[in-house]
Amino acid sequence: MQDRDWDDLRYFLAVARTGSLSGAAKYLGVNHSTVLRRLASLEAALGVRLFGRTPTGYVMTPAGEELRERLGQVAEQIESAQRYVAGRDAELSGAIRLTSTDTLLSGLLTPYLVEFQRQHPRIELQVVSSNAFSSLTKREADIAIRPSNAPPENLVGRAAGRLASAVYGATAYLEPRSAEPYGEHRWVGFDDSLRHLNQAKWMEKHVPPESIVYKADSLVGMVDAMRHGAGLGVLLCLLADGQPGLVRLGEGLPALDTSVWVLTHPDLRFVARIRALSDFLIVRLAADPRVLPNAGR
Repeated sequence: MQDRDWDDLRYFLAVARTGSLSGAAKYLGVNHSTVLRRLASLEAALGVRLFGRTPTGYVMTPAGEELRERLGQVAEQIESAQRYVAGRDAELSGAIRLTSTDTLLSGLLTPYLVEFQRQHPRIELQVVSSNAFSSLTKREADIAIRPSNAPPENLVGRAAGRLASAVYGATAYLEPRSAEPYGEHRWVGFDDSLRHLNQAKWMEKHVPPESIVYKADSLVGMVDAMRHGAGLGVLLCLLADGQPGLVRLGEGLPALDTSVWVLTHPDLRFVARIRALSDFLIVRLAADPRVLPNAGR
């Protein structure tokens, strides 16, 4: 038999098991005509009649009986393998590759990821720090946790909440300059690779370019520079609150609130381990006091 004919054997076994075309169609989740066509294709390929039609249904010919007997063990092995693989998935085993920004990993996610892995010791977590969505859209990762108000349309997921932002500075830097307006301060800004961030756009509108004396390509790098007195900066409160020597100026900037998304590729959303980790992170992040509720909640 040619490779194209192997799939017809499923239809033969379904008719043999149910005794009718309609029963086989229901079992396989296809229509009546598909079963009839595939059965005829198999009989033509073999050059024999496998079933005889009777008033009570389909009855196998001697050739059909022999084929069923020879396929019986194969069918059992296939079904057993399917149950085994499905069982492994239900038990949450295997690898999950997760990508997120260095800010979220160091400031928020890592304790939750460790907790999930301890609950499911057969899961292997592969964590990649990256600011790009490309690793997920190219299927090089299974889950992405991203701060964004406009996630890519080709990914699916949910927003766990919002991250607030504010202006910060080091106490040692601010003490002699506390009364100065923003435009007269030195500022720590964003490298061109981060110009898409809302915080960077806010600085473009409110801070003279000549006042930006230090630029970094990560929020973690900005925090370090600001703690050492480089100047003021706009940071996620998640990252800056609690940093030794840093203080928040004002009540924050609500216009810069950024949603934190748990995203995956549409093809992976029903994989048990992917769904379990996604649901787990949604629950943990929504309950974290550093994550604001979604708008309207």
